[in-house]
Amino acid sequence: MFQKILIANRGEIACRVIDTARKLGVRTVAVFSDADRAARHVAMADEAVHIGGPAPRDSYLRGDAIIRAALDTGAQAIHPGYGFLSENPDFVDAVTAAGLVFIGPSADAIRAMGLKDAAKALMAKAGVPVVPGYHGEHQDPVYLEGQADQIGYPVLIKAVAGGGGKGMRLVERPQDFLAALQSAQGEAATAFGNPAVLIEKYIEQPRHIEVQVFGDGRNAVHLFERDCSLQRRHQKVIEEAPAPGMTQEMREAMGRAAVRAAEAIGYSGAGTIEFIVDGSRGLRPDGFWFMEMNTRLQVEHPVTEAITGVDLVEWQLRVASGEPLPARQEDLSIRGHAFEARLYAEDVPAGFLPATGRLAHLHFPGGARIETGVRQGDSISPWYDPMIAKVVTWGATRAIALRALEAALVDTEVAGSVTNLDFLIALTRHDGFRAGEVDTGLIGRDLDALVAASEPQPAARALAVIGLAGLSDPQVKGGMTLWQPLRRTIAWQGGQAVLEILGPGAARVTLDSQPHEVRWQGDRWWVDGSLCRHRITAHDSGVSVFGAGSLHLLPLDPLDRQSDSGAGAALTLSPMPGLVKSVHVSAGQTVKAGDRLAVLEAMKMEHSLTAARDGTVAEVLAQEGQQVEAGAPLIRLEEEHA
Repeated sequence: MFQKILIANRGEIACRVIDTARKLGVRTVAVFSDADRAARHVAMADEAVHIGGPAPRDSYLRGDAIIRAALDTGAQAIHPGYGFLSENPDFVDAVTAAGLVFIGPSADAIRAMGLKDAAKALMAKAGVPVVPGYHGEHQDPVYLEGQADQIGYPVLIKAVAGGGGKGMRLVERPQDFLAALQSAQGEAATAFGNPAVLIEKYIEQPRHIEVQVFGDGRNAVHLFERDCSLQRRHQKVIEEAPAPGMTQEMREAMGRAAVRAAEAIGYSGAGTIEFIVDGSRGLRPDGFWFMEMNTRLQVEHPVTEAITGVDLVEWQLRVASGEPLPARQEDLSIRGHAFEARLYAEDVPAGFLPATGRLAHLHFPGGARIETGVRQGDSISPWYDPMIAKVVTWGATRAIALRALEAALVDTEVAGSVTNLDFLIALTRHDGFRAGEVDTGLIGRDLDALVAASEPQPAARALAVIGLAGLSDPQVKGGMTLWQPLRRTIAWQGGQAVLEILGPGAARVTLDSQPHEVRWQGDRWWVDGSLCRHRITAHDSGVSVFGAGSLHLLPLDPLDRQSDSGAGAALTLSPMPGLVKSVHVSAGQTVKAGDRLAVLEAMKMEHSLTAARDGTVAEVLAQEGQQVEAGAPLIRLEEEHA
C-alpha cells in the first residue's frame, strides 16, 4: 500500500478520497488554486500545495504543476478524482514517465474509450450491443444530415469527446438538424477542444442504466447497476441502485456485457459502462445498448457502495498498489436500495442557472451520508461546478430509501445562495418517480409542476418575522427588551409586518392584515395554537425558516434602488460572472422577445441570453472574449414609447 498520495482534484471528491486514505493509514497531499486556499479539502489533507490561479486551466488542468507537487512532497501516486485530468491519457503518460503511479486505468484504456465513435466500434467488435447510428470521421454538415435521414428521426447529436450533456442536441425534425448541429459543434469545441460529433437513433422512452465495473488489468467484475434516468438537459439529478423493475435475467446480461467491455481493453480500476435502455415495454435483455464508458470513478458511486458494502476508493488504492481484485463476482451481492440527490447552488426559477454566494448557514441531518466539499461560511465559486453536496440514503426497500431521502432533504438547511433543494424535494414526492416509473423525459414532462414555487405557509412567514426581529436569538427569546418598543413594523425586501410583544414568550405578527399569535418555549414554536416543526435560523444574510420547504427573508437595505420594469426589460444583465462567448446582435438591429442576444460561458456551461421583449438594440455594452461580473450590463434596447 502507498504511504502518501496526491489528489489532483478539489471539492467533495477530494474530501471523499482523503476519508478513505486516512482509514487505510495513507497520508494525503491536496492541491489548490487561488480560489481554494481556504477550501475544505485543503484543511483535511496532511499537506497542501498551491498550483495556480482560479481558472481550471491555470491550476487543476496544469498536469506539470500537479506532477511537480507530487514529486516535491514525496507522494508515490496520484488520484485524479473525476473531471479535470481524470480521463486525460497524456496526463497518465506524464505521471508514469515521472515514476509515479496513476490511480486509475492505463492511458491506452482511456484512449480506447475516450472518443465515443471509436469506443462504439470497439464495443461492437467485443460483442457489446450498440445503438444504431453514424460514428465515422466524416464531419461535413450535409453528409451528417444525410446520415440522420438514413437513421430516422428523432436523432441525437453527441460530441465524440463529450460528457455531462455538453455538445448534445436532440433533433426531432429534419429542418432543425443543421442549426442543432452547428450549436452542438460549437459547444463541443468550447468544452472539449474537439467539435466532432456522432449521430445516434434517439430512443423514445429511454432509461439511463449504467453498470459499475472494476478491473485489475486482466480480470474484471461488475458491482451491479445504477439507474440515472432522472435527468434534466442530460445532467443527472437523482441516481439510485439497483434499477427499479430490473429482472435477474437482464441484470446478468448487462453485467456480462459490461465485464466484456472492461476486459476487452485490459481495464484497471473503477469504471462505468453506460447503457441506454428502451423502457417502453419493460426491461428486456434485448433492449439495452452501449452508450459510453467513463474511465474513472463516477459522481454517483456512493449508491453502489451503499448496496454492496464495498469502498470503491479503497479498491482503487489497493489495485493501483499492486493487489489483485479484492473480490470475485460470486462474492458480490445487493443489499437493500440507495438514492443519491445532487444539491446544487442554482437558480431554478431562472432556468437552473448556476449560482454563487456565501453559505451563511449550512446544516445537514444525521442519518444520511453527506458527500460535500464545503462548510458553513464557504463561498460557492464561479470558477467551478456549483455542487454543494450529495445526499445519500439507504433502506431495506426502495420505498424506505426514498422516504429517507425525502426526510433528509427536508431537514437540510442552506442559506446564502439559492439552491435546487425544493426541486429535489418535489421530485421525491412525484407519483411516477415514487412508483419507479422513471425515464429520462420524466423531469421535462412535469417540469412546470416540479419547479412551481409554493406559497409560504402563514406560520412560516410569521416565524420569519420573529427571526428578523431578533426574537429567535436565545439571548432575547423572552421578547422583553428595554431598548425596543412593544409594537413596531418589521420590513424586509419585498414586504413588511407589524410585530406586537404580548409578554414573555409571546407575540402577535400581523401579515396582510391577518394577525397570527406566536408563542415559544425553548426551541418549540406555536403559531395560532398549533405546534410548528419549522426551524428559525438568523444569519448574516437575513433570516431563514426551514422545514417542508425553505423561506428566506432579507433585511431591507435603505440604499437599495429597484429599477422600474421598463429599464429591466430594456437591459440584459449578466446573470453570473463569466466569459462573453459570443454576441449575436448589433446596434440598430430589431429583435423579438426570446431572440438570442449573446452567449455567456460560466461554470463549464454555455448560457444563451435572450431578449425580454420586442425592440431595437440601442447599445452593445460587451464584446466577445470579455470577462464580466454578475449584474454587468451586456445589451440595452431602446426605450419603449407610449
